Amino acid sequence: MFSLKALGVKSSHTWKEQALVTGMSFLLMAALVNGMKYTLREQRPDGTTRNSFPSGHTATAFVGAEILYQEYKDESPWIGYAGYAVATGTGFLRMYNNRHWLTDVVGGAGVGILSARLGYWLYPKIFSSRLSVGEKRGPLLAAAPYYDTRSVGFCMDLKF
Repeated sequence: MFSLKALGVKSSHTWKEQALVTGMSFLLMAALVNGMKYTLREQRPDGTTRNSFPSGHTATAFVGAEILYQEYKDESPWIGYAGYAVATGTGFLRMYNNRHWLTDVVGGAGVGILSARLGYWLYPKIFSSRLSVGEKRGPLLAAAPYYDTRSVGFCMDLKF
């Protein structure tokens, strides 16, 4: 995506916006995939571990494909289609190498697309520049780590 932008291909967002949407989309995808993998504990086809569903490689590939599609669909939807072809190939190879079931790959594709769509939906809500008359600009997203004698964590406040 960034290479296409550097080559002058017109995209839907600026460099900064692309970086923020991409970062949010991949963070959402990683949280969803890892949360599901270690909650559902699905056995892999090769029997090695119990973290098969959903396919993280496939989810990653489909996040990228959906972002490519969203950024370049107005310029040429074929750019996004090429991303989807690569993502589909990734899913096929995960099954071919006996690391995932078909359901893992389909689930990973769904999580990837959903994560990218959520990233694009959340971006204007978090980083909005529209202000009401007389409204002071304050942070829309605040985050801080915390620690006490029994736990470590992370707090986040999101203003819609």
